[in-house]
Amino acid sequence: MASALAPDPTAEPSLDRLSALLDRFRVRAHWLHAGPLCGVTHFDAAQGHGFVHVLRRGTMTVAHPVRSGAARRLRVDEPTLLFYPRPLAHTFHNPPAEGSDFVCATLAFEGGARHPLARALPPLVALPLREAPGLEHTLALLFAETEQLRCGHRLLADRLFEVLLIQLLRWLLDHAHACGLPPGLITGLGHPQLARVLVALHEQPGQDWSLERMAARAGMSRSAFAAAFRTAVGQTPADYLADWRLALAQAALRAGRPVKQLAPELGYANPSALSRLFRQRMGCSVRDWLASDAPVPG
Repeated sequence: MASALAPDPTAEPSLDRLSALLDRFRVRAHWLHAGPLCGVTHFDAAQGHGFVHVLRRGTMTVAHPVRSGAARRLRVDEPTLLFYPRPLAHTFHNPPAEGSDFVCATLAFEGGARHPLARALPPLVALPLREAPGLEHTLALLFAETEQLRCGHRLLADRLFEVLLIQLLRWLLDHAHACGLPPGLITGLGHPQLARVLVALHEQPGQDWSLERMAARAGMSRSAFAAAFRTAVGQTPADYLADWRLALAQAALRAGRPVKQLAPELGYANPSALSRLFRQRMGCSVRDWLASDAPVPG
């Protein structure tokens, strides 16, 4: 990742590219650790959970499983934010005595692996803090809250980790192309014309979004829009819209809402059309999926 990257000059700063996503699919942070880590520390992969670590001082090597998509071994020798948007086991190798200083949190993505941002990002984002100067105020507050016991400090630390995550996502959106992120939602939202369409789909999923209408929203021809969308997002516009609607349907079904109520809200003429999409994408009926998705009593 190149240093001192400037924001994409073609981005539209007036367009809110995150709120509709994070309003519908929340991410909750839970403070895990503050202070030194010495020797070997292993973090297990947990279903639906990611991690954010901030190396404040020291150096370390982080190791990942073979074929995980992340570097097998990564040397970190300056203050750095490490963001794992999906479950991925990782192991820190720190000096055995003096160690290195961290603050760490787990991240619970609503919808688990189908959370749109969790799916869109690489397995690891490693961002040296010197490259993102806008984070320093939130980090200063976070460090202050995790250094001493005060009323509500754990709750406040959780919320500060969530603020830090939103700021990191902003940074990634503003530097999507320069960072060389793979095709996906973040690179699509980093494209000024495609972002207008993606935000509209997120905010109004029940509208009649034909290819013509999406292209018009982007201010592009149908062919140019379809090609640019597939290149940036890695899917056709129709497939992305279907996946977005399906993710919304799953979240609502978990909350107990019936298919017949959801279908018109998501742009389907009748419940059967939504049920067909569900079976095509998930390989089972809504009823079977709800049964398999139910939490196991503890």
